[in-house]
Amino acid sequence: MIDLHSHTFFSDGALGPAELLRRAEYAGYKAMAITDHCDSSNLNIIPDIVRLCKDISENCNIRAIPGIELTHVPPKLISGMTGEARKLGAKVVIVHGETLVEPVCEGTNLAAIESHVDILAHPGLITEDEVRLAKENNVYLEISARKGHSLANGHVASLAMKIGAGFLVNSDAHGPGDIMDMEFAKRVALGAGLGEAGFNAAMFNAGELLEKVI
Repeated sequence: MIDLHSHTFFSDGALGPAELLRRAEYAGYKAMAITDHCDSSNLNIIPDIVRLCKDISENCNIRAIPGIELTHVPPKLISGMTGEARKLGAKVVIVHGETLVEPVCEGTNLAAIESHVDILAHPGLITEDEVRLAKENNVYLEISARKGHSLANGHVASLAMKIGAGFLVNSDAHGPGDIMDMEFAKRVALGAGLGEAGFNAAMFNAGELLEKVI
């Protein structure tokens, strides 16, 4: 299992990153990205996450990937902050997309895609043109296992499959109960209408992105 979206007590998660990664390792994960919520006030957490992920990857049986989720950042600032996050060592940059359950600024999805982030999380009612641009810019769209954020999974999956854009299944874990096994990830994919082939594609895409960033 590869999960590229998770949170620790560096933002709104319940666990420290070492414990979250240990629990994921125990559950059989191959890799997990630590992608805490971030804006211009706390980009400085990235070097600490980089150090922790290096320690875990070198001493445990899980690949820990340092990342960040730019969250409720004004669209005009996303490009610059993406570049800054990468300079600080983030290997996976996620943008908190226009989920149906939060007042994310209109234009966030497009700004994220134009900024060539790695993953656009729970993008809600993303448009067909935005999905086409995501394909062109190699931005993966997230099929989310998180309550609320998952409400638009069917819409996202349908457009991604129609257009051929990349997509992933992520937990968006905030605590130990959110760590998902392969069977649950498959159920999330099937519930989104991806089918068996779509689930396999999501797993392949996760491996492809992992290889790209390590």
